Amino acid sequence: MDFSMVGPALVLGLGCIGSALGCGIAGMASHAVMSRVEENHGTFIGMSAVASSQSIYGFVLMILMSNNIKAGVLPPLSGIGIGIAVGFALLFSALYQGKCAASGIQASAKTPAIIGKCFVALGIVESFALFAFVFALLIIG
Repeated sequence: MDFSMVGPALVLGLGCIGSALGCGIAGMASHAVMSRVEENHGTFIGMSAVASSQSIYGFVLMILMSNNIKAGVLPPLSGIGIGIAVGFALLFSALYQGKCAASGIQASAKTPAIIGKCFVALGIVESFALFAFVFALLIIG
């Protein structure tokens, strides 16, 4: 049995699970707020989609990891370790980014002027996904 693609599958799968959860949480908040306010609907939708980036990081890593494993540059067991560690970092980053987006959407319903400031927290949470992504690139490089 060949387990060589387990690591790449894990990093993609966990990143996509996180993005789905994060976007779902923020999307639900967006729907609720849009039913009560007449402005900023596009911004709410955009804020809801921010957590989708972690699935892109997982996709890029999946391709690079699978290519390196096939080329014999990355041992499959190392790929599994990277897939688990980075995959969970992406999952939790996306999940909490969705929660931050949901609270930002809800807060801006009451005070629309703060919506731009709410994106700062999203960027901070995103930075941890970026750190994991870059560290993985350095390890598999």
